[in-house]
Amino acid sequence: MTASLIIILSCLAIVIILISMYFSYNNKEIALRKESEAQRGKIETVRDRMFQIIREQANVSNEYREAFEKIYPEIIAGRYQQGGELMKWIQEANPQFDTSLYQTVSNSIDVQRTAFTSTQNRMLDIINQRATLIESYPSRWFIKNKSAIEYTPISTSATKQVMATGVDDYTFSFK
Repeated sequence: MTASLIIILSCLAIVIILISMYFSYNNKEIALRKESEAQRGKIETVRDRMFQIIREQANVSNEYREAFEKIYPEIIAGRYQQGGELMKWIQEANPQFDTSLYQTVSNSIDVQRTAFTSTQNRMLDIINQRATLIESYPSRWFIKNKSAIEYTPISTSATKQVMATGVDDYTFSFK
């Protein structure tokens, strides 16, 4: 009788372990799928924020440039209406166009593109973790939802062409 009790308890323990593994692996898969859905929203938010910041800063720079272009000829014209024009030109400081706004826009572009890339990389990490979970043993025996998480990284058409052809012959030119 004790041998049959040991067999029954052993079978019961195995069933409990298998049920626990089933729930554990499926819950992990569900968590990764939900995280990927949330990450998709983060990618959209970061991309939207990136363009809003850049657009706003670029508009400030454009407005500053346009205002400077408008008033500079008037400032110069006002200086030379009276006598001693050459002396005034030498003695006075000419107004300078401040290029720091362009540097600010450039820095913002770099920071925002880095943040955008990070959110996309996190999405790819989530997809990779889930694929590993689905393909690894023993988890692959227990996971019921094996459908892929659909995601296409956002990139330039030039990068897509390089990835499709395997040829990268792009040369940089600063025109």
